[in-house]
Amino acid sequence: MRAVIQRVKKAHVSVNEKIIGSIGHGLVVLLGIGKDDTQKDKDWIVEKVTKLRIFEGKTGKMDFSVQDANGELLIISQFTLYGKCDKGRRPDFTEAAPVAEAKELYHETIKAFEKTGIPVQQGEFQAYMQVELQNDGPVTLILESPQKK
Repeated sequence: MRAVIQRVKKAHVSVNEKIIGSIGHGLVVLLGIGKDDTQKDKDWIVEKVTKLRIFEGKTGKMDFSVQDANGELLIISQFTLYGKCDKGRRPDFTEAAPVAEAKELYHETIKAFEKTGIPVQQGEFQAYMQVELQNDGPVTLILESPQKK
């Protein structure tokens, strides 16, 4: 799994000009699911996103996780994170999981995030979405679950 996480002051996602998910301060997580991803990858991403200390404390250092900072999560499916652009002029998405598999693992990942107790909002799987956010910092990180051997 791949995730681009952005620390935000606020964010929302819309489909057909209707807001379907909205958060205050927290993290926007653009989540891509690869063709070889498993439950182990899901567990790793959920653990890493929820425990990663990227919120500043009184010292100005990144001492707090989204959970510690009482933040929220906005999770948005993003198969284009698996686009390969090394050849030609059009991205190749063969490393992305097939739709049915990706949808199932995406929803399982949402449920796993919800079990952490952090408030979770989400986009709509396989929909054309617009995402608006106020980046905080800006702090943007890229995560990838460990490679299979």
